[in-house]
Amino acid sequence: MLIKPRSVLLASVCLLPAMLAAPGIAAAAQAAPAQGAMVPAGGTISAINVSGNQRIESSTIIAYMVVQPGDPFDPEKINQSVKTLYATGLFQSVNITRSGNNLDVAVVENPLVDQVLFAGNSALSDKDAAAAVSLKPRSVYTPQAAEADRRALLDAYATKGHYNAQVTANIIKLPDNRVNVVFQCNEGAATDISRITFVGNQHFSQSALREVVSSRQYAWWRFLSGADIYAPERIEYDEYLLHKFYFHKGYADFQVVGANASLSPDRKSFYLTYTISEGARYKVGSLKIVSSIPHLSEAELRGLVPLSKGDWFDGDALQEGVDALNKRVLNLGYAFATVNPEVTPDTKNHTLAIVLNVVNGPRVWIQRVDITGNTRTEDKVIRREMTVADGDAYNQSKIDQSTQNIKNLGFFKDEKITTSPGSTPQQVVLNTAVTEEATGQFSLGGGYSTSLGALLNSGLSQNNFLGTGINASINALIAQRGTQINLGMTDPYFLDRNLIAGWDIFRTVTNSYTGTGQNYSYSESDIGADARLGYRFNENVRQTFTYTISQRNIYDVPSASSTNIYILNEAGKSTLSQVSQTLSFDYLDDDQNPHSGLLMDLTTDFAGLGGDAKYVRISPDISYYIPLEHLFGNPDWVLKFSATAGYLHDLSGYQDKIEDRFFLGGDNLRGFADGGVGPYVEPVYSSSGKLTSSGGQIGGRYMWTQSTELHFPLPVSKDLGVSGFAFVDVGSLWGARTIGTAALLDSSAPRVGAGVGISWNTPFGLINLSLAQPVVKQRGDQIQQFRVSFGTRF
Repeated sequence: MLIKPRSVLLASVCLLPAMLAAPGIAAAAQAAPAQGAMVPAGGTISAINVSGNQRIESSTIIAYMVVQPGDPFDPEKINQSVKTLYATGLFQSVNITRSGNNLDVAVVENPLVDQVLFAGNSALSDKDAAAAVSLKPRSVYTPQAAEADRRALLDAYATKGHYNAQVTANIIKLPDNRVNVVFQCNEGAATDISRITFVGNQHFSQSALREVVSSRQYAWWRFLSGADIYAPERIEYDEYLLHKFYFHKGYADFQVVGANASLSPDRKSFYLTYTISEGARYKVGSLKIVSSIPHLSEAELRGLVPLSKGDWFDGDALQEGVDALNKRVLNLGYAFATVNPEVTPDTKNHTLAIVLNVVNGPRVWIQRVDITGNTRTEDKVIRREMTVADGDAYNQSKIDQSTQNIKNLGFFKDEKITTSPGSTPQQVVLNTAVTEEATGQFSLGGGYSTSLGALLNSGLSQNNFLGTGINASINALIAQRGTQINLGMTDPYFLDRNLIAGWDIFRTVTNSYTGTGQNYSYSESDIGADARLGYRFNENVRQTFTYTISQRNIYDVPSASSTNIYILNEAGKSTLSQVSQTLSFDYLDDDQNPHSGLLMDLTTDFAGLGGDAKYVRISPDISYYIPLEHLFGNPDWVLKFSATAGYLHDLSGYQDKIEDRFFLGGDNLRGFADGGVGPYVEPVYSSSGKLTSSGGQIGGRYMWTQSTELHFPLPVSKDLGVSGFAFVDVGSLWGARTIGTAALLDSSAPRVGAGVGISWNTPFGLINLSLAQPVVKQRGDQIQQFRVSFGTRF
């Protein structure tokens, strides 16, 4: 915030460095005892007269003093009174003298703060700066407080990576013993990390370990992440990541001996040095599970631990096994059971003897769950994410899961569950502390996709609407060949039950749809609404029912003289009234970036409850991820198998339309154009060569696809978010009806496309570039070898 010269002139002020006043105050405080010593002893104090005070009542000043009327004149107590008045922080100077039997107290009050202003700040906002300082409007100004606030601002700049920042506290004197406090900031440049070095590493290179820690060396393209800005709190996290990495690789004796951050000679950057001791790599010498719980044998639990004798030790796998054992015994009803691992190293043979003790722990109950810090979010929104409640048995696994569930909400920047003693030794109180963060988001992005051309996407969403946990959003996409607008709300706990409910209002327009190599074109619109209701059977299985009502329109069809008879036959408006259900099985390890697990959706659509369309449509979709880290030593190596199918059956004599059918090609069969595979109507030409009926794909009623993808890292920094993939796609589409004398090619023979691609995960969205070659194709299929996808697609 800048100070305007005109305001300075109007205030008739002078600018003084606040810190220049600090020595004077200190000197006055030291001189106070000498002033009191000048008061002669003997006699009794008749009255205490106060002068110089403007805001503070005389009675208040007298009340602070050690001596009072009626007391004897005691130089020591008078000196103590001077110190006491200075200690209040209300006065610049205090002078006590004797006048006969009276005691005269002359004071000069410290000024009141009128405004606290900040100048020269940009990396630190006014709001953050004001939160860091203690001086506020209408508070009492002291040089000591100004100095403390100056140091607090320097600390705040340090958290932003500005270690060269300079802050000066100045005052602007105003009438009536008031001042404006101005903190003049010279931020300097953010302090980068110019070098990260590891000492003691023998089995992993410097570059490999730099990819493990969260701190990064300076690079121009890291301006969006800030990982190359020095932050002391990140050092501790780096140590944790190094421990985790080495334990995962089998180095059970690994230690971080020291972590040092030093300023470069020019004081413009930091050098980070991590001194480590790798130790030897260990194998699993033996693994036993000892259960003290009746009827729960080692044989029954052994398969839950992904480690065996002879394997290289893996700390992650051991933790995964402990978690699986905890979950198993909990599900069997042993609420107080715990798993205590014991690891005994054999340093000579470099093996580890691992014993997992499953014991029934002490009986402790949860007396109550307290929630603090949720200034906006309702208590029930947090409580429903907790897997424990008042009166439940204490179980650390459930508490850890509760913490993760609250974190997954995305409503808080910090969440922590701690315990405190209850009213009895067998009870504890769970203290759930959260820190709210902004949950509203405005997004604006753009890009290009092969399907839609250039596009602009914007949206406004609130993930915690009025603190209820309801998601509300409005999104709009405008592209060269289409637009989409959607307004919707979703309540993840409808009626405070295990129900997901929501609704959407939408409008979609696809303009001048022209397939690559096809001669026909038309536009399609869809406007309507839907209502959704879902149920979670457990954390992995859910089912959702949706009712959709919409009006569809095929329009902008060219003149009949050259238009495909299929398009002419289906032009116009139709109404869709459809009930759908989707049964989902989600066993992925990570929804955003999966490396292992299964995802399967089975969707069934029934149209015919009113409206024009009457059909049943079934479309299963399955994906399975296999991690290949054990082969390549990098978790980014992942093999993915996916498959889809589609079946459309008309009801009550209804003949399916082009908007009801399946289309193949593009994203679901790379190497071929969007909708460029399947039933194909050949164009018809007159004897003179004039086009009399256009051709192209018209969609089909039966479809299947299968895709095999290998995802792998590229030899570039992980911070770039770039990875590679190779794929083979196989699929087929058929089952169109013949209309009139049109020449229809309808083959169920499989098509095959293969290629490679690059994915770039940018802050603005995911960009996919793929290059594919059709290996097997049929007559009429449309080819598209290079494909770009950016941002949102229909």
